[in-house]
Amino acid sequence: MKIILHWIIISVAVLVSTGIVSGISVDPLWVVLIVGACLTLFNMFIKPVVNILTLPLNIVTLGLFSLVVNGLLFWYLGNIIKGFNVETFSAAFFGALLVSVINWILKKVFHFDF
Repeated sequence: MKIILHWIIISVAVLVSTGIVSGISVDPLWVVLIVGACLTLFNMFIKPVVNILTLPLNIVTLGLFSLVVNGLLFWYLGNIIKGFNVETFSAAFFGALLVSVINWILKKVFHFDF
């Protein structure tokens, strides 16, 4: 159940980011659910490994390199998922930052513990 709630939160955050950040668009609305599922699976399985591999860079940059990794993932998903378009890396960076902030806020508001 927690995975489904996390998926819905991430999907809502992606939908909000498409409305706020110029350069990010979703053509059919259901593609947001696919992007949310991909981001949820990445956060569950791949992100811990990436965090360990990039630990030296995260230490040097005081954790800011994680934002670059999130932006790269967002940009990559925009390239491989049809219907989800991310035009520039800066749009991907700000979109991923916005998704992270919205995800954090919704977790705190609804007291989800993932």
